[in-house]
Amino acid sequence: MIATEQSLTRATVARYAVGSLGTGGFATLPGLVLVYYLTDSLGVAALVAGVVVTVAKVWDVVIDPVIGARSDRMLAARGSRRPMMLLGGAALPVFFLLTFAVPSGTPAAAAALWVLLAFLLTATAFSLFQVPYIALPAELASGYDQRTRLLTWRVVVLTFAILLFGAGGPALRSLGGGNSFAGYLLMALVAGVVIGAGMLVSAFVAPRGLPAAVPPPRESVAATLRSNYAAGVRVLRDSQPFRALLLTFLLQGLATGMMLAGANYVATWVLHSEDAVTFLFVALIAPALVVTPVWGVVARRVGKERGFVAASILFALAALSMLALLWAPGAWVYAPVAVAGAAYAGMQSLPMAMLPDVISHDARRNGEGRAGTFGGMWTAGETTGMALGATVLSLVLAVSGYVSRTAGEAGAAQPGSAVAGIVLSFSLIPAAVIAISLVPLARYRLRKGDIDGVV
Repeated sequence: MIATEQSLTRATVARYAVGSLGTGGFATLPGLVLVYYLTDSLGVAALVAGVVVTVAKVWDVVIDPVIGARSDRMLAARGSRRPMMLLGGAALPVFFLLTFAVPSGTPAAAAALWVLLAFLLTATAFSLFQVPYIALPAELASGYDQRTRLLTWRVVVLTFAILLFGAGGPALRSLGGGNSFAGYLLMALVAGVVIGAGMLVSAFVAPRGLPAAVPPPRESVAATLRSNYAAGVRVLRDSQPFRALLLTFLLQGLATGMMLAGANYVATWVLHSEDAVTFLFVALIAPALVVTPVWGVVARRVGKERGFVAASILFALAALSMLALLWAPGAWVYAPVAVAGAAYAGMQSLPMAMLPDVISHDARRNGEGRAGTFGGMWTAGETTGMALGATVLSLVLAVSGYVSRTAGEAGAAQPGSAVAGIVLSFSLIPAAVIAISLVPLARYRLRKGDIDGVV
């Protein structure tokens, strides 16, 4: 169901944007600290830590299309996606706290299993909110430029959330006692409450009382799974712009997820200060807060897709320059990180503003009622990319000989090969993946005239 032509109010823009306080927080903090928590607080081997994070993210990929189709069914039956979003926002803080509540002294194998199960539940709660949240712009705003405005301010809040949780999470950890049980527990408690609050507030922006359609007949669980995945495959088959955009975003999620998961390691073993991760995030996000609205101006002048290409190239060049950390580690790294942050703002805001265009384009060609399915596939693709980023990082750490430790254990210097692997994971490898992502992006052919010309 797509929005009719109407004015997009400031209240709608603000309430929708607040949801990114939750989505940005959840996307940032676990990606930043979870692998490091496993390897440097719980003593879990790097390869096992990568498996834990990957399995949890694969679970997202399994359930997101199902949640997307269920969201469409709820909209058809009740005229709103709100109940599902409220459930996710209420449940997430509880499971998020449990993820980081592994008691000190727990054997590594048991600790890994604890984190895996708790994070699976957390990820499920997050998907209950995130999937319908992504589908909402097509129902809240009509037209190419209105959606750009809606999504631009969402990304402003998303960028602020990345700064808040990326810098504030480690700061809370330090306040609670550093890389310890108490430190992670304080971080998870405060962060989980803020994430859940942002999600609950934003859930109320979901329209209620939309014209209900006749929902499809109830099916068995197995039949439901088959039909939901079939719906996901159909949107991929039917929409070439969606395939191109999704693959681009997945690859870029891999690159940025790898850098996010690697930031703690860069701070500890390259810059020799765990607290440096806070400064890395300030350098990354402070410019992005200023630049995000600029990308909206760029989109209006040259098109979202061209702006997306420019942002991607700028990010890749900034990442590649950090390869010099191999020979000259130092505070100079904050400058290219700031450039990457400015580029990252465009890499987030522009594809998010392009997705509602893809959904409305498909609705006019193939009929309405599939926005939730698009949202589910999009979330699954984004999650896959971020999971692969953490997986590739853990593989590089394992191959390069990284030595895990437990909280309170004196950290011996890592071998030179492990430090080199950390630097490569933060520079050359992400830059190469971003370059590859430009190939599917070149195949995205929707333009402003394709959207507004048929409104």
